[in-house]
Amino acid sequence: MNLYLWDTRKTHYHLDADTIKRYESGRVGWPGEAYREGLRAVLDAATDADLPFRPTRRGRVPAPRAVAALPAAAPDRPGLVELGSTPAGYLALTSVETPVPKRIGWTDVEHVRAITCAAAMSENRFGGGLSCEAAMQHLRWAARLIDARAAADVRDAVFEAVGNLSGVVAFSAFDIANHDAADRCFRFALWCADQGKSWPLRANTLAEMSRMAAYLGEADDALSLIEFAQVRSDRVSATARAMLWTIRARLLASTGRTDEAIAEVDRADEHFDARDPSADPPWLCYYDEAEHQGSTGKALVPVAQARQEPEPEPAALRLEAAVRLQGVDYPRSRTFSRIRLAALMMSTGDPRQAASVGRQAVLDAEPLRSRRILKELDNLASVSERHSRIEDVAALRWDIASLTRHDT
Repeated sequence: MNLYLWDTRKTHYHLDADTIKRYESGRVGWPGEAYREGLRAVLDAATDADLPFRPTRRGRVPAPRAVAALPAAAPDRPGLVELGSTPAGYLALTSVETPVPKRIGWTDVEHVRAITCAAAMSENRFGGGLSCEAAMQHLRWAARLIDARAAADVRDAVFEAVGNLSGVVAFSAFDIANHDAADRCFRFALWCADQGKSWPLRANTLAEMSRMAAYLGEADDALSLIEFAQVRSDRVSATARAMLWTIRARLLASTGRTDEAIAEVDRADEHFDARDPSADPPWLCYYDEAEHQGSTGKALVPVAQARQEPEPEPAALRLEAAVRLQGVDYPRSRTFSRIRLAALMMSTGDPRQAASVGRQAVLDAEPLRSRRILKELDNLASVSERHSRIEDVAALRWDIASLTRHDT
């Protein structure tokens, strides 16, 4: 149904198993118009009544009465309780709204920073998936803090902290291909950076927006965004400059400007060598040696493919280093590097060795909820098509097809 609505409306919808359960249980008796259309199409139903759906006030059947303080035990199953509805429907009846203080201080800033750290850690380890939904709820609460009274320095800090959280939510949404939500959250983060006078947050947000534009094939917009991010680069740390120059190198390489891309990677290396992690803002904690090697390796992949350089060559060496150095808290980053290494080896090196690396990447990708990972795997499958008569390569392509079918 999600695929049908994308094909017909060019809009991402996210019907999942829990929603289907609510439809089947009758908890939701009248879904939105788009969902009804999609379900009619894929279930070959002539009318909504054939599904069957019936119009109800606000699309829901009457809510069950409020339960007692202690749910009643099920008579045939001692020790268990009867909720009176499906678990998801039961929790949907519960609303918790945390009050926002009228005046905020540094404790509130640290609270938002802690929430952001936890959200970023979850997103890095498991992909956008549930991380995006949970972090969005936190963001809605944190955004209300900016209207509270605060000292000038606290106000700037809370704008920066809320903007950072919005950037994490945006990237999580980007990871699961909810690009509209990602764009809105990126723009809110950029507004927060402006209100809080935070040049580092501004640069980081524009860099992430550039990544998404490049992913969506908007090369000119991506290059403009990263060059806007480089404005007043003297106000950001050396680590941030390394990250910014690496993204620009990748954009140049992807448009055939290989010599300029190599020069930008050299500049990024110089900035990275000069970095002082203690001077970095909290959102750059991920950009360590492993991340730099993986990002610059990715930037140099188009150069290697254009020149058909024999192995070992810079892109492959950097990607291998990223796979080797990446920590346990960043499995998605390691998987990206492994997939890109396999694709590079498939196009310029030994396809059997590439298949071995690629099959390990598929195993690593399985627990991740990331549409970007699936797109990288699709690219690997496409690159390997010309070697599909090789048994190991055919097995890799089968593994990728099985994973993408299961996830979709």
